Amino acid sequence: MGALTKPINRALFVACVVVTGAVAGAFVWAFFFLMDAGLSFVWNDGRLALSAWFERAAPGLARGPFGVALFPFAVCLLGGLAIGLYEKKTGVATEDLNAVMAKVKETGRYEYDNLGKLSIAALLPLLFGGSIGPEAGLTGVIAGLCTWVGDRLRHFGADFRAMTMLGCQAALTALFTAPLYGFAAPLSGSADGAGDEEIVLPKAQKAFAYACAVVGALGAFMGLGSLFGGGMGMPRFEAAHVGAAEIAWLVPLAAAGVACGWVFHASGKASAAAAANMGKRPVARALIGGLLLAICGTVLPYSLFAGESQTHMVMETYASIGAAALIATAFVKAALTPACINFGWRGGHFFPIIFSGVCLGFGFALVSGVDAVFCVAACTAALMGAVMRQPVMVVLLLFMCFPPSGIVCMLAAAAIGAAIPLPKVLR
Repeated sequence: MGALTKPINRALFVACVVVTGAVAGAFVWAFFFLMDAGLSFVWNDGRLALSAWFERAAPGLARGPFGVALFPFAVCLLGGLAIGLYEKKTGVATEDLNAVMAKVKETGRYEYDNLGKLSIAALLPLLFGGSIGPEAGLTGVIAGLCTWVGDRLRHFGADFRAMTMLGCQAALTALFTAPLYGFAAPLSGSADGAGDEEIVLPKAQKAFAYACAVVGALGAFMGLGSLFGGGMGMPRFEAAHVGAAEIAWLVPLAAAGVACGWVFHASGKASAAAAANMGKRPVARALIGGLLLAICGTVLPYSLFAGESQTHMVMETYASIGAAALIATAFVKAALTPACINFGWRGGHFFPIIFSGVCLGFGFALVSGVDAVFCVAACTAALMGAVMRQPVMVVLLLFMCFPPSGIVCMLAAAAIGAAIPLPKVLR
């Protein structure tokens, strides 16, 4: 019987890995499904209810510009109040994705004492229109759940201590539908692949287990999406046409992406300093974040939200939006995302920054007249390169949006974005 113990434990471990991946993928799908339903309730049903009340109270104003601008201010300020009070009362706030990854790599675990509260903290800013992504809060919750499972199965063998890493890989894979990025990022200990240590590939046995988690996550996420709808995620672009005109525009497009990335870093530094000067005043900080969102969302509506569904809309209507509005949206959203995070609307920055690159690319496609998908891929990759500073990780992440045929274009643009040093004041 003793000779069978190790094979049985190995088989049990692989089975648990597949189930863990599937549960993580299902959790991501359910989170997106709830978020989509909540957004519809707040921004559609809420708008109709407020419009009906406002029409009765002040019909003249309701039909004018003031009535149109009222709703974003009402929702974003209410959201700031709710987010600030929740943090003040619970003391729970979503951690940055890099912090989650670093903890998992360093300790092999993520504490699970407040998973319910952490789930609500991750969902609230998204429901009220925050220009943030869901990846930070979701990955932390799933890492905590996997640590809980690993703690209860550790007597079956040391391999079960790897459950937290597996959960992070599965969560990132389902979130971004980018298996290679989901595999690599947790191994580096950093969401942007810029950890202090180099990525050490696991032995073949562990690599197989990690691959099982990735497959389980994708299978559950995409299966539930096909059966019940939802799931969201970024759309897929078709292959770009690359000719002499496109190649001539590569450097200018990359330069525009780098400029947008610098705006991201400048806003992050300025808003972090402003928030630090306010001290421990979560309600006031979150209200300022809500006010910034409302102002930007009133002038440029696409600057609100994470960016997944907005990308679908921009793909279909970018010509009617116009180059100026698209480019302005790209820069405003790049500045708004770190400001939201620093003022208490905590979440991830990958989805909004990708959306900024999409807007920037479509805007320059209208200006230049060259292939639109090429412009989007080049601008997005350069912007992500300027933010992440890791061209290879940028390309692995952007496989969720662009086909592998665009790897040369994306890698070149991302390398330009990462190679141009940040100004000293922004470091």
